[in-house]
Amino acid sequence: MNATIAAPPEASVWRRLGGFLKRALLLELSIYASIGRFIARRPAIPRGAAGFSYHKPVLTVLIIFIVLSAVEIPIVDLIVHRWPAVRVGFLILGIWGVTWMFGFLCAYLMKPHTVGPDGIRVRQGLEVDLEFSWDDIASVARNRRVDEPKSPRFEEADGSRTLVYRMQDETDIEIELERPTTVRLPGGGAKGGDQTITGVRIWVDDPTAFMNEVRKHL
Repeated sequence: MNATIAAPPEASVWRRLGGFLKRALLLELSIYASIGRFIARRPAIPRGAAGFSYHKPVLTVLIIFIVLSAVEIPIVDLIVHRWPAVRVGFLILGIWGVTWMFGFLCAYLMKPHTVGPDGIRVRQGLEVDLEFSWDDIASVARNRRVDEPKSPRFEEADGSRTLVYRMQDETDIEIELERPTTVRLPGGGAKGGDQTITGVRIWVDDPTAFMNEVRKHL
C-alpha cells in the first residue's frame, strides 16, 4: 500500500514566504520600470497595436493619495525633527511611499489594454497582463455593467467562468473565448495562479474606439 508523505509544515511556510518575497521584489521592480517608461514616454504597446486606457475612473483618487502622501512628509518631519534617527527613518519611508504610489499610477498609464494583429492584451495595474490571440477569441462586445461592490472576481453560470476586472464596480467590454482557456493570475490561493476561464469582462475608457480597432482584426 502506497502512502503519501506530506511535506513538513516548516517547508510549506518557507515556500509561501519565498513566494511572497519573490512577488514583492517583482512588484518593486515593476514600480520603477513603470516610472522609467513614464519618463521616457514609452507605453508598453506591442508594435502594430493600439493602446486603450482604463484608468479614468480611479485617476482622481490616485492623484489625491499621491498628494496626501507628499504633504505628509514635511508634516511628520516637523514632528520628529528633534530625533535625527527617527527623522531619517520616516523620511525614507515617506519618500518610498510617494514613489510607490507614483509608480502605481504610472503602471496604469503606461500599461494599457492593447488590440493588435496578435490579439488582445488585458492589463490591470502592475501585475495583470493576459494575452489572447484572435484564435482564442470567439467574440468581443460592448456591454456596460455595474456590479455590486465587492462582487467576486470570477462569475460562474451554466458552465461558463468569466474573469472580471472592474473599475469602480463597472465594466463595458465583454470578451468571450472559443474554449476554456487557462491563464496565470498574480498571487496565490483561490484567485491566483493558473485559472481556467471562458471569458473576460473589462473596463475601457473609450469602448467605441476599442471596438473599432477590434473590428479591423476579428
